[in-house]
Amino acid sequence: MPGLAGRLAHWLAEGHHGEMAWMTERSDQRADPAALWGGVRSIVMLGLNAGPEHDPLDNLARKDRGSIAAYAQRRDYHEVIKGKLKEVGGLLSARSGHSAKVFVDTAPVMEKPLAEAAGLGWQGKHTVLVSREHGNWLLLGAIYTAAELEPDAPGRDSCGSCRRCLDICPTNAFPAPYRLDARRCISYLTIEHEGPIPHEFRESIGNRIFGCDDCLAVCPWNKFAVQAGEAKMAARADLASPALADLVRLDDTGFRAHFAGTPIKRTGRDRFLRNVLIAVGNSGDAALAEEAVRCLDDPAPVVRGAAVWACGRLLDGIRVRALYAEHAPGESDADVKQEWRALNPPPSAGEGGPCVSRGRERGAPSPAPSPPSPDPLRGPPSPAGERGKARRTTPAPTGTPTA
Repeated sequence: MPGLAGRLAHWLAEGHHGEMAWMTERSDQRADPAALWGGVRSIVMLGLNAGPEHDPLDNLARKDRGSIAAYAQRRDYHEVIKGKLKEVGGLLSARSGHSAKVFVDTAPVMEKPLAEAAGLGWQGKHTVLVSREHGNWLLLGAIYTAAELEPDAPGRDSCGSCRRCLDICPTNAFPAPYRLDARRCISYLTIEHEGPIPHEFRESIGNRIFGCDDCLAVCPWNKFAVQAGEAKMAARADLASPALADLVRLDDTGFRAHFAGTPIKRTGRDRFLRNVLIAVGNSGDAALAEEAVRCLDDPAPVVRGAAVWACGRLLDGIRVRALYAEHAPGESDADVKQEWRALNPPPSAGEGGPCVSRGRERGAPSPAPSPPSPDPLRGPPSPAGERGKARRTTPAPTGTPTA
C-alpha cells in the first residue's frame, strides 16, 4: 500500500483525528502491518454486511424521535465479527501450518485501506469502503497470517464525478474528497467526543443521537446492497426510532440494561444523554421542555450543560430567567457555567432595576436606583463611576498605535 504512511501522517498533522489520541499513539504500527507483527506475510480482510432495512434518512423528520446509526441498532459487531474471524483464522492455520492473529478494532489496524488493497471495494469520497455488491454498509475485520498467500486484485475507485456523500453532510466534515475532518463529523461528535458538543454543530445534529448515516445512505452503489443476512446482526425494532421522552429519563442502570449488547453501551450514559438533550433542544416540542428542565439537576456536568442549551431553545425568556436565577448561582462546573452565560438572559421588568410607577407626580424626583445584585457567573457589578469611564473613549489620531 504505497503512500499509506504519508497519508496517515498528513491527516494526523492536520489534527483531523480530534480527541482520538489512540490514532497517534501507535501510528507506526497502524501505517505498517509488519511493525505491529513482524511475522505477518499476508492479510485476509473480512467484510460483514450490515445493510439497513429502511432508508436511515426517513427518521430525520421525526423530531420527537432519536435517530441511531444503522450499525448501532444491532448487536455489537465486534463480538460477531471476532467469532467469524477466529473460525476462518483457525481453518487457515490448520491448512497452512502457519500462525494467525485476528483484529476487530483491538489493535492499530487501518482496515479500510487494507480492505481496498485486498479487493473488497474502494475507499469512497466519504472515506468509507464502498463495495459493488454491498454498497457502503460493510463492517470490517482483519486476519494477519504468517502464511504466504496469493493476493487478490485491489479495489478500483468507481466514484466517478459523484459527490452526493460530500454535499449531504450536515456539518461540512469533508474539507476535500477522500478527506474527513473528524472534528466536524456527527459520528465523532456523538460517539468519540467526550465533552460538550460545540455550539456551531448542535442545530445541524438534529435528532441524531448516536452516529450519522447521511453520507452512507445517499451512495448510488447501495442500489446493489441487500439487507443484512446474519441472524446475529438483526436490527432491534425498539432502536429504529426511539422516543426522546423515554431516552431522556434513563439513569445509568436503565441505560446499561436498555443498550446491553449494542455498541451504544460503550459510549456511556452521560454522553448519550448529552446527545439526547441536543435532540430535545432541536425538536421544537414544548412537551419535551420539562424533561430538559429536570436534567438541570443531573449529577453529570455534560448532561446539565446540554440541558441548559435545550431549555434556551424551548422555553420563553421569562422561564429561562427564572431557571437562571435558580440554578446558575450554585453551578460549579466551568463548562456548565459557560452554557448559562451563553444564554445571557436579559432582566425583565422589576428584575434588573427599579420600576417607575406610572402614578408618580410630574416633577417629583425619581427614586435612586438600587445597585444591581452581583451575578456569580459574571462577577460583581462595576461602580457607577467606573462604568462611566469604561464607556468614554477618545479616538486615537491616525497612525497612532493603541494597546
